[in-house]
Amino acid sequence: MSVQGRLFRVTVGERQRNLCASCQGHRRLCGKPVCPILTKAETLMKLEKRLSDQNIFGSSPPAVFVGSWNYPKVLAGPLVPPVSSTDSSIMDLPEMWLDKSLDEILRYRFTLVRGKHLTDVNLARAPTRLLSTFQEIVMSSKPMDTEMWFTKKPRLNVIFSPREPPAGPSASIKQVLLAENPQAPKPVDRVVSDTDLRATQGVMILHDSDISQRQITRMLSIGLLGTKKRRRLVPTEWSITAIDDVLARRIHREIRDYPWIGKFMVFGHQALANNVQILLFPSSWMFEAQEAWLGPADTVPGVDYELVWGRKSYASDLAGAYYAARLPVLEYLRLIRRQAGALVLMEVYPKWVPLGVWRFREICREALRRESSEFDTLKESLDELRKRLRLPLERWLAKSKILPWYTKQKRLSSFLVS
Repeated sequence: MSVQGRLFRVTVGERQRNLCASCQGHRRLCGKPVCPILTKAETLMKLEKRLSDQNIFGSSPPAVFVGSWNYPKVLAGPLVPPVSSTDSSIMDLPEMWLDKSLDEILRYRFTLVRGKHLTDVNLARAPTRLLSTFQEIVMSSKPMDTEMWFTKKPRLNVIFSPREPPAGPSASIKQVLLAENPQAPKPVDRVVSDTDLRATQGVMILHDSDISQRQITRMLSIGLLGTKKRRRLVPTEWSITAIDDVLARRIHREIRDYPWIGKFMVFGHQALANNVQILLFPSSWMFEAQEAWLGPADTVPGVDYELVWGRKSYASDLAGAYYAARLPVLEYLRLIRRQAGALVLMEVYPKWVPLGVWRFREICREALRRESSEFDTLKESLDELRKRLRLPLERWLAKSKILPWYTKQKRLSSFLVS
């Protein structure tokens, strides 16, 4: 298995936490006000005529999906909506979804038809004509008019992923044609053409050139990054977390040289049946994320953490959610040119429908864009957090690893004699 597979694969616990406990739409037994299955069925009924043939034409956001099943031979292909649209990009732009309803987001995703072609991940080094077409779609800076032919009519099935937004109907691809030439931004073209450039270097160049994180993730997934001999397809679930980690590690190295913040700062935001609360405190870098899926009365948060030098092992408890929450905190500290300890508490409410870990990244970013509540003491900041959380604060504190460390560690100043 590849390095990405060992480090960023979806854990059993992560997948179980994100499964939709459906009842086939009867009586809403799962407690969700929006049934993803019924929403999907309603959307697809409107698409029925367009899905009656074995080919579709539409504007890809642009987007592709690379599965992890059967690795290293995976199912890969583009996502194309079989509807006329002036701009389909919103269908694959999670950073634009926070003000949308769950129903709207599900409609975006279930409108996308997923083409599937069994592909060896190592073919990225010498791509076939079909894989080259997938790669051209991803390199484009705007939606691409795409026509797909299938071996049979697209089949309706529900696929929820712990990290990636869900997909709509799918079918095996026979042929794909682009109705226009892709318009690749110059940095994208330059990085893809440089087959001596390591993947991490390519990611940083693209990010510094204002290429969106979503497009960088697609490029890694479809095998466009890395040196010639090491290029490969990366399952989309893995690539999402890999990019979060690569970008965070670079910022982490930078902020360790910054002075500490001078106050205790509390940020927060709620969206899409998720609540994220962030505590920054005066300290050298340390980070902890806790995630609690509210439901049973005895809910206990999961937790992963790191101290000043960062993590060397995979965050196996929270998995993708950990990396999605850590990146925005580091981005904020770089912006204010300060160093801090950070505690991120994430509540998932029963109304949530599985849509991927992007929501933690985007809710954290939105929280940190808002004005913070500032306090002089840890106790005052914890009292503020208590008001903002449904799960009793004591349960979060009982699981915390970095707060006991923070309260007990000695400062150099304590050894100085006045």
